Amino acid sequence: MEFFWREGNHLVWRGNGETLCLEPWGHDSLRVRSAMMGEVLDTDYALLAQEPQDTEIVIEDNEAFIRNGKIKAVLKLNSWTKNCRISFFNQEGRLLLQELDGYGCLNLSARKFKPIIGGDFRLTASFESNDEEKLYGMGQYQQEILNIKHCNLELAHRNSQASVPFVLSSQGYGFLWHNPAVGRASFCKNVSEWFAESTKQLDYWITAGDTPAAIVSNYASVTGYVPMMPEYGLGFWQCKLRYWNQEQLLEVAREYKRRNLPIDVIVCDFFHWPKMGDFRFEEEFFPDPKAMVEELKSLGIELMVSVWPQIDLQSENFEEMRQKNMLVKPEMGVNICMRFGGESVFYDATNPKARKYVWEKCKKNYYDHGIQVFWLDEAEPEYGVYDFDNYRYKMGPNVQIGNVYPQLFSRTFYDGMTAEGQQNVVNLVRCAWAGSQRYGALVWSGDIHCSWEDFRRQICAGLNMGIAGIPWWTTDIGGFSGGNPESESFRELLVRWFQYGAFCPVMRLHGDRQPTQKVYRKDGTEALFSGSDNEVWSFGEEVYPILVKYMNLREAMRPYTRRLMQEAHEQGSPVMRPMFYEFPQEDICWELKDQYMFGPDILVAPVLQEGSTEREVYLPAGAEWTELHSGRVYKGGQTITAAAPLEVIPVFLKNEACPELVGAI
Repeated sequence: MEFFWREGNHLVWRGNGETLCLEPWGHDSLRVRSAMMGEVLDTDYALLAQEPQDTEIVIEDNEAFIRNGKIKAVLKLNSWTKNCRISFFNQEGRLLLQELDGYGCLNLSARKFKPIIGGDFRLTASFESNDEEKLYGMGQYQQEILNIKHCNLELAHRNSQASVPFVLSSQGYGFLWHNPAVGRASFCKNVSEWFAESTKQLDYWITAGDTPAAIVSNYASVTGYVPMMPEYGLGFWQCKLRYWNQEQLLEVAREYKRRNLPIDVIVCDFFHWPKMGDFRFEEEFFPDPKAMVEELKSLGIELMVSVWPQIDLQSENFEEMRQKNMLVKPEMGVNICMRFGGESVFYDATNPKARKYVWEKCKKNYYDHGIQVFWLDEAEPEYGVYDFDNYRYKMGPNVQIGNVYPQLFSRTFYDGMTAEGQQNVVNLVRCAWAGSQRYGALVWSGDIHCSWEDFRRQICAGLNMGIAGIPWWTTDIGGFSGGNPESESFRELLVRWFQYGAFCPVMRLHGDRQPTQKVYRKDGTEALFSGSDNEVWSFGEEVYPILVKYMNLREAMRPYTRRLMQEAHEQGSPVMRPMFYEFPQEDICWELKDQYMFGPDILVAPVLQEGSTEREVYLPAGAEWTELHSGRVYKGGQTITAAAPLEVIPVFLKNEACPELVGAI
């Protein structure tokens, strides 16, 4: 009796109603799919089509294997349950990952399809846990944890949480859960599990690599590369909540130029529109957008404009979009998704016609005025209540496919902009999923608070986002929510965050500063509020020269930063890198969560504790390290105590790299 079949370059097993298929998918990688009572589906949520590859497949009586480069999967039939178990090995025969054993009379299942009566399945995929391995990636979670081993993570998006289900193991593999369903991932001591609330099939991708860089490169090659970062992405971006009229925004831009400060982008934030979903400027506050853009361009500044995916029930576009089924549909209750600045529903980014409609409105009212950078806010999307099972899209129920929404929101604008001939697209977006990077997604970490605790969380969040395949990432410098420019405590936090921001992929100052400022229309009615001043000169005479110093340092780093963006574009390399990415041979580098590499040559150690004027820094072995602010040279392989007065962030250059920067701070 046959148990395994070769079908082209696929290895297939069938039994107990299940069809299991393994096939090569990129270098040193395999894609694994399984369907219950049917054939596997061809889905392209994140994985790009690959050219057919020659693959070694060997079939014996109760065992078979498939090999693609450095990875080999062995399938063994269980004579008791008649199920088969998958084990993955690298080119040296070392076990990388193995499905859960049935454990005899416990009769456990590694691929558990639990039927939703009358519908699809709840799915749990279970693997043996290796307590010695360390795990990284999975996107952006607001926690001060870099190694996510022993973590339980929600597979769902929220404001400031971006679930990107790719994990990198210190054991030499990377794993993508190619399933946009709401669920969870649990990396426990006794078992590792991936769970989907609703799905049609099991689908994951696994790769083997000798280094973290090789694993990340393999992953990028099958999910896509970021475009090349445009030149205006390399400098400083100015933003606040919110420039509420044309003259106010222009006057801030003019002041930056009067002070001879380097600035590449200024941002027009939310509620510059009459109603959410109108996708245009409100004429009273922005009477001549084209002239505004032209003046900014004459100053060498790009304008970025906020676009929300919500359509207010009072929007001029609501009735048409509802009639044409372009809106997200609540399954139960009132037909409202969010209540902020009006009652609204989200446009359905999974519907190609809705994507085209939204882009055409934005093209007419923004892009044709010369605006070519967009701020795609609310991209999770941020439902008023995160009842993930209460919304339905054209592609399916939110609980089954909803995590792909932010990727398709980014695609809405990427497709439209590239169709106009624009190259090197970058749009700021508040959430992402696997594959978002190929649509020019620059992710920021959401509406985080102005606190030292939140600041510390951003270090781990940004590093794990880079490992998860999102090289472009940034934060609201100083935090978004709160922060009074008159507070000495907040000013210290802002300085430390600003220093860190100079060594993020994009350096962007933003926040809702206190106290709140009321805004009124000509007729005396109240418009949406704004925040207090948030320009670099807004925080006092002691702070101002420090901020200017780091703006100028960022400008001096432009050639180096450009090179990092080229690496991200061509190889998928993260711009911010955990220490182990560059120094995987050193065990200590797999443990460090509060220092990182900005590219291959610059070690950054942010000051993360209030009142601190020094901190410990580990300098990896095999290199000499030049302290940026003093020029002092240290041998690697030691931990030092680095001086960090308020005006200094400890930064070290590897092996005489970037000598032009020494002494710049």
